[in-house]
Amino acid sequence: MDASDAARARRPARLLRSPPATLSLLALAALLLAGCAVGPDYVRPAMDLPLAYKESGGPWKTAAPQAVDASHPWWEAYGDPVLGALIVRANAANQNLRIAEAQYRQAQAITAAARANFFPSVGLNAGASRAQTNSTGAVRLGTTDTLGLGASWEPDLWGAVRRSVEAGSASEQASADDLAGARLSIQTTLAQDYLQVRVIDLQRDLYASTTAAYARALELTQHQYAAGTVLRSDVALAESQLRTAQAQAVDLEAQRAQLEHAIAVLTGQAPAAFSLAPLAATSQPPTAETLSSSAALKLQLPVAPTGLPSELLERRPDIAGAERRVQAANANIGVAKAAYFPQIVLSASGGFSAAGLASLFDTPSRVWSLGAALAQTVFDGGLRKAHTDQAVAAYDASVAQYKQTVLGGFQQVEDNLATLRVLERESALQADAVRAAQLAERLALSQYRAGTATYLSVVTAQTLSLTNQRTAAQVLGRQLAASVSLIAATGGGWNAADATAVAAAPKTSGN
Repeated sequence: MDASDAARARRPARLLRSPPATLSLLALAALLLAGCAVGPDYVRPAMDLPLAYKESGGPWKTAAPQAVDASHPWWEAYGDPVLGALIVRANAANQNLRIAEAQYRQAQAITAAARANFFPSVGLNAGASRAQTNSTGAVRLGTTDTLGLGASWEPDLWGAVRRSVEAGSASEQASADDLAGARLSIQTTLAQDYLQVRVIDLQRDLYASTTAAYARALELTQHQYAAGTVLRSDVALAESQLRTAQAQAVDLEAQRAQLEHAIAVLTGQAPAAFSLAPLAATSQPPTAETLSSSAALKLQLPVAPTGLPSELLERRPDIAGAERRVQAANANIGVAKAAYFPQIVLSASGGFSAAGLASLFDTPSRVWSLGAALAQTVFDGGLRKAHTDQAVAAYDASVAQYKQTVLGGFQQVEDNLATLRVLERESALQADAVRAAQLAERLALSQYRAGTATYLSVVTAQTLSLTNQRTAAQVLGRQLAASVSLIAATGGGWNAADATAVAAAPKTSGN
C-alpha cells in the first residue's frame, strides 16, 4: 500500500471524529427548536355554576379532578361485616374490573409507545453476498461481507411528539379514572343488591308472621262455621286471604333469588356456587319501628351531613376522566398543527465492508455516512386542514361532554339529597299508618269474635295492615338505595361519621 492509499484509508476514521460543520449546525438548530410546541396549551374549561346546592346549604366550588380513590371503605358506614366481605371479594374477582384494569395497562403501553419517539432508532445489520461482474470484458466472481450499525432520529422540532405524549398521558390518566369508576360502580351496585336482599328478608319475616295470623283467623272462622254462628263465605274469605299472602311470600323468593344471582356474578362466582344466608327470623310480630328502622336489618343507615363539602365532587371518577379527555383532545390539536411544518430526519451509519471475512475489520474496509433529510408537504388537497378541523371539533365535543358530566354529577347529588329528605318524612308518616292499621286490624278481629262485625271488615283491616307494613319496608329499602346512590354520586369518599375524612389519607381496606 502506498502513501496515497494509506491516506485514503485513514480519511473515514478522521471524518467520523469530525462531522461536517453543516450537520453540526443542523443538530444544534434542532436542539434549540426542540423547546417549541405548536398548538394551544391546556386550560381547564370554565363553567358558570351556582354557589350552593339547592337541596343542601353547604358551600361548594367548581370540581377539580384530584387523585381518584374509589377504594375508600365507605361501606363500613353501614356496619355490616357480610357486606364488607362481599365487596372485598368483588374488588379482587370481578371480571369487569379485570377488563378495566387491562384497558388501563393498554393505555399505559400506548403512552410508552408515544414516548419512544423522543429517541433515535438504532439498527444492526450484517450480510454476505456473492456476485459476478463483467467489466471491460473481464468476468469476475467475488464475495462481499458487510457489518454495520445505523441510526436515525427525527428531532421533535415542533412538539408533535410532546403533544402525542401529552395526549397519551392524559388518556392514560382517564383510563385510570375509568378503572376507579368501574370499581365504584361495582361496589355500589353490589351494596344496593345486598341491601335489597335484606329488605326482602325483612318482608319474608313480615309475611311469615302475617300468614301465621291469617291461619289462626281461618281456624277461627272454621270453628265458628262448624258451630253455625257464621256463614260459609266467612271461611272462604279467610282462606282466600291466607292463600293470597302465601302467594305474595312466594313471589318474594323469586326476587331474592335473582338478587342473589346478581351478587354472585358481581363477586366473580357462578350463581350455583353462591348463597346468602337470610337474616334470622324474629319471634315477635313486626312493628312500625322495626319496619321503618335499619336496625331490624342489623345495619346502620348513614346520615348525610347538613352540607356536603364541594371537595367530594372532586372525587368522582367520571368527572376526572372527562376532564383528562379534554386535555388529550387539546394536545391532539397540536399534533395536527405540527403537520404544517417541515420534517427533518438525521441519520448516521458506520461499519465494515470487505471482499472477505479475513479483511473485514481492516482499516480500508471501514465505511460510514452522515446525512440529513428535509421534507415539506407543499400540496395535500386540504388533508392537514381537515385533520386540524377534526381535532378542534373533537376538543369541542370533549369540553361539552366534560361540562355535561359535571352537571350530571351535581344533578345526581341533588336528586339523592332530595330523595333522602323526602323519604325521611315519608318513613315517619308510614310508621304512623302502620300503627293505625295494626290497631284497626286488632279491633276488627275483636269485634268479629264478639259478633258485632262481619268478617269482611276483618279482611279489609288485615289487607290494609299488610299493605302498610310492606310499604314501610319498601320505603326503608328506598332509603338504603338512595344512601348508596348518594355515596356513588359523591365518588365513594363520603364517610357519614366524619364528612372531612375525604381530606385525610384514604384507607386501603378491600384491595
